[in-house]
Amino acid sequence: MERNGILVLHKPRGYTSHDCVMKIRKIFQTKKVGHTGTLDPDVNGVLPICIGKATKVVQYMSGYDKEYNGEVTLGYSTTTEDRSGELVEKKPVLESWTKEEIKSILNDFKGDIVQIPPMYSAVKVNGKRLYEYAREGKVIDRPKRNVFIKRLELTSNIDASNEVVRFRFNVLCSKGTYVRTLAVDIGKRLGYPAHMSDLVRVGAGPYQLEDSITFEQLEELKNRGELDSILTPFETAISHFPKHVVDSRIETSVKNGAVLPFNTQSIRFSIYNQSGECLAIYKEHPDKQGFYKPEKMFWTGGQPLS
Repeated sequence: MERNGILVLHKPRGYTSHDCVMKIRKIFQTKKVGHTGTLDPDVNGVLPICIGKATKVVQYMSGYDKEYNGEVTLGYSTTTEDRSGELVEKKPVLESWTKEEIKSILNDFKGDIVQIPPMYSAVKVNGKRLYEYAREGKVIDRPKRNVFIKRLELTSNIDASNEVVRFRFNVLCSKGTYVRTLAVDIGKRLGYPAHMSDLVRVGAGPYQLEDSITFEQLEELKNRGELDSILTPFETAISHFPKHVVDSRIETSVKNGAVLPFNTQSIRFSIYNQSGECLAIYKEHPDKQGFYKPEKMFWTGGQPLS
């Protein structure tokens, strides 16, 4: 039996996103598995996985805002900007800050900021990934990127010991944000080399850590024949789009892939029938003002996706 839906995986540390896909293919016995954006091996937490026909919505999930709980360590920096890297620079932290002073620094990073991707990242420059240059011992110019920090809060006391200072934070940020780099830049603002010493992704779009499931739990459910019980309907992945409910006449046109007029200001929206089934995602027609065309069909061969 083919299974379709979203698996909210709690990715363990030490696994790449690709590792997780391969493992889930074996557990669910299907090749139709896709992740929705990489999560570094050193990071654990929420990784939404699309299974079966739900892979149709992967493209709409990569732009989710992400939420993380992390830790900044001041006193030394690393090659990878996290705890897994080699030492680059060390400077004993001999001063102290109040919570109010750290909060003020964090506030400066809220809103639109510019980041330079770390050398150990998958960004491509001249057809080659940055981490490939880094492994060759090269440091090259990287393209700056604009990201948005919606929330950045201090969530712990400031711990000073052995000439190193640590504190924890919570951040809600846009797609493409490097939290490792954010930790390094916070350190620079305070005048010290720094790195991200811990990171957990606690949210990705509508999916939260408390709703995630571990590989151990997956294996238990598989043994009990209950894997279907933990798959979330694919519609949850596109819940951020405006929703249009159509009557039976328009439903027939949608199922036939018709270009249709809609009275809306939305660039993209989902279409449901009166039975609550998601039929398609429509987007603005490039040439016909006020008309929309199907971008993704979820009704194929006379059957709904799920």
